[in-house]
Order: sequence, then structure tokens, then C-alpha cells
Amino acid sequence: MGIRVHLVDGTYELFRYYFALPSHVTADGREVSAVRGVVGSVLTLLEEGATHVGVATDHVIESFRNDRWPGYKTGEGVDPGLRSQFEPLEDALRALGVAVWAMVDLEADDALASAAASAASDPEVDQAVICTPDKDLAQCVRDGRVVQLDRRAGRLDDVAGVWERFGVAPESIPDWLALVGDSADGFPGLRGWGKKSASAVLARYPHLEDVPELGERWEVEVRGAAKLARTLTERRGDALLFRELARLRTDADVGRVADWRWTGPREDFGVLAESLDAPGLADRARSAAVDR
Repeated sequence: MGIRVHLVDGTYELFRYYFALPSHVTADGREVSAVRGVVGSVLTLLEEGATHVGVATDHVIESFRNDRWPGYKTGEGVDPGLRSQFEPLEDALRALGVAVWAMVDLEADDALASAAASAASDPEVDQAVICTPDKDLAQCVRDGRVVQLDRRAGRLDDVAGVWERFGVAPESIPDWLALVGDSADGFPGLRGWGKKSASAVLARYPHLEDVPELGERWEVEVRGAAKLARTLTERRGDALLFRELARLRTDADVGRVADWRWTGPREDFGVLAESLDAPGLADRARSAAVDR
């Protein structure tokens, strides 16, 4: 039986637990509720038998994409109590013994895409599971090799699942986002293009370059086709830029699959768990290691 790799979106998890859990401030004044939540969530994966785990974070929220589009997402408006937990989370996960990819010039999504590509090319890997509901990561799905798991909703998407969610193939997701836009990442898409029209057109013409120019007949029925074609023709440059923003990099330095094998927590994890007022995390980590 081959390896099943689990790739976790640490930034998504940190945001999720920050807003889901009540505040917990340590005696020295540190807010740690989200750190405790994410570490516990990763431990659950290990307790369920995960053997190779990597967690990606946006150590710096801005990336090279901010230079390409001025409206791209930044750290502006992020609650200081949330932002202050990124580095402690990375330290805690490293002490847990998990591979951590703290991104600076690239984003957490780029690290996940890079790890998924590395895993898919490794003959010893049966499957890579990307643990995030983020629609960007759907572009990484490959039949039988890379799947996307929304742990909260219990939804596991293969290629057929991506088609069901978006109406396009995984490789067309950046094109789909370029037309529809992505409010979470801060780029607007093209005026008039909605999810249904983008799905209908890209299901027939998988990439922006394939879509006929204004005046050429589309081999698909779409409401308002002439107006959509005009918009795409007039703003093709913007569409190509938005696709560039949506297309994930696969060259992040994430190491090799062998580097992601979990062999148990470091000796200092118990002390770190105590500093989070969560000594039970160390007990869980020791038990999970014994059960290997």
C-alpha cells in the first residue's frame, strides 16, 4: 500500500478557529485560541492515521501578486489578535514534528500546489489530499492522484467533483476565476460574467485563448453572448492578468515527500503545549506516536 499525503491549509485553519473559538489569553498576555484549535485539528489527522503531513501558512500575507495587481489582498484589516498567531502556530507545528511551509514571497496556496505536484510525481504516493475548501486549489486536482478535502463539510472532490462544483475541469479553474473574479483574493473578474456563463463557455473552450473573439460564433448557447464576447475582447489583457493571479505556482521549496513523514513530536512539544495552557495536546501527540 502506497503513501497517502495530507496537505493542510494552515492559514484557512487559523482563520476558521480564530472566529469559531472563544478567546484564550495566556498569563503572559498572548492570544492563543486559534493556535490551540489548529494544532488540535492537525493532531486529529495524525490520530486518524495520517503518516505524511505538511502545513502551509502565509507567514507574510502579501506576495509577489501584490506587485501585479494593486487591489490584491493584503494584511490590512486583519485583526491583530489573529495576525499575532501565525508565527506561534508555525512554532507549535514544528515542535509537533509536522512539516511547515511558512510562505513569504509566495502564498500558502502556492506551497500546497507545489507539494501536491511533488506528491503526484512520486511513484510511492497513492494519493495527495489537499485539506482546504479554497476554490483556488481545485486547479490541482488530478484523477486518482490529487483530491481536495473540505474537512468541515466532509466533502472530498476528485475531478468529477470539481466538474460538479464549478462546471469546468480542474485545469480551467484559473480561467474561470479570471472571468468570475475572486473577492477573497481581491480581483474583480470581468463585468457581466457570472458563474454559469463562465462555466458554460469554459466547458467548451477550456482556456481564455480558446474562446472566440467578438464577431466569431460560439459553439455554446449563453445568454447575452454578444455582450460577454465584447467584454472579453475589450478586456482580454485584464482577464489574462487575473488568470495569472489565480494560477498557483508549483516551484515553492517544500522538500520531498519523505521529509513530510511524521515520526512524533519533538522533546520540547510538552513545554510548548503547557505555554498554550493545553497540556492535553502533548498527551495526544505522545499517544499518536505510540500507535504508529
